[in-house]
Amino acid sequence: MTADNTTTADTATAATAATATAYETAVARYFEAWNAQGSEDITKAVAAAWTEDGGYTDPLADVSGHEGIAAVINGAHEQFPGFEFRRTGTIDGHHNIARFTWELVSSADGSAPVAGFDVITLADDGRIRTVHGFLDRVPTA
Repeated sequence: MTADNTTTADTATAATAATATAYETAVARYFEAWNAQGSEDITKAVAAAWTEDGGYTDPLADVSGHEGIAAVINGAHEQFPGFEFRRTGTIDGHHNIARFTWELVSSADGSAPVAGFDVITLADDGRIRTVHGFLDRVPTA
């Protein structure tokens, strides 16, 4: 027990809960950026989610900085109008690294032609430093 009657296990549990909340917050901001509409809102959402020197890498893109990330998001909106990104499953994380799965879903019919998982690293301020994306399902044509 510590001086305030908490155990090391209590302290570890509290730290784990705080870390889980940090991952949830970062991932929520990530999806806010991907689902923002219009260049101005995307730019604001990217700044809220990523550090200034943050990066995004997947099989189709390798960019850094807010401008580069916003351009990738705008490109996805142009390629898939009427779609939104949705998290699937739970977030798994440790040591400022987290992974989660997602789908790109049509608002018209609910189809999800694209799915994948991303691995993020967080900066000390809770924003995303890097994203490494993997595509599990992509359209064939």
